[in-house]
Amino acid sequence: MLANVFLKTLHDQRRSLPAWIIAVALLVATYVALWPSIKGQPSMNEFLAQMPEAFRSLFATSGADMSTPVGYIQIELMSFMAPIVVLIYTIGAGSGAVAGEEDRHTMEMLLANPVGRTAVVLEKFAAMVVGSALIAVFTGASLVLEGALADMSLPAGNVAAAMVHLCLLGLVFGSLALALSAWTGRTGISKGVPAAAAIVGYIVNGLAPLVDWLKPSQKISPFYQYIGHDPLRAGLSWGSIGIAAATVAVLVGAAVVGFRRRDVGA
Repeated sequence: MLANVFLKTLHDQRRSLPAWIIAVALLVATYVALWPSIKGQPSMNEFLAQMPEAFRSLFATSGADMSTPVGYIQIELMSFMAPIVVLIYTIGAGSGAVAGEEDRHTMEMLLANPVGRTAVVLEKFAAMVVGSALIAVFTGASLVLEGALADMSLPAGNVAAAMVHLCLLGLVFGSLALALSAWTGRTGISKGVPAAAAIVGYIVNGLAPLVDWLKPSQKISPFYQYIGHDPLRAGLSWGSIGIAAATVAVLVGAAVVGFRRRDVGA
């Protein structure tokens, strides 16, 4: 098991990952349970219209209609809560990939096996991909299946597209955590910096339509690649997928270089 880092990492998550999946299913169930009391209520849109413009820009997707299933899920789940869940998982996984092993004093034992440092990083990243993909898949499946029970008709294809973008959003910041973990070996830095970067990216994407000097920066925000084209209504954006995937590839490459160059302390 130690010689196969990918399987070892998934084995280490044999309890936590099912807990994440159950948690997202319950989170979706909470929002679905509220839908019957909200559907068809124009007062919800009136409530949104009365909010400060900056608040609407941060937490409500442009043009979303709270009285429809798609608009309700866009605002209540996809704009804020779903990204938080995925980012907590991926940043934690990326930070723990190298720095976590060093904190537990297990990295030396891992590297004593016939496995190279490049393989350690890439297989740890592969396990992160599997974990984040499972969370996204179960989130999407919960939306479609649980939503059907509450007469919440959501287009399965567009839900799948939104989950692809959600997974990539998590992998961008998870890969940043992985790179910092590999270069520094410090869990505090590799968790704190990606979390701060996610907050900044979220604010930039949300406020750019209202703040002129932020507009040039909006399209480089990972949150713009995630939700700027509204995948729950428009489906996949291949351009955004390409940018997110390229960002992940660069960060994982940086993680490989950093870990290969650094001395691992006892």
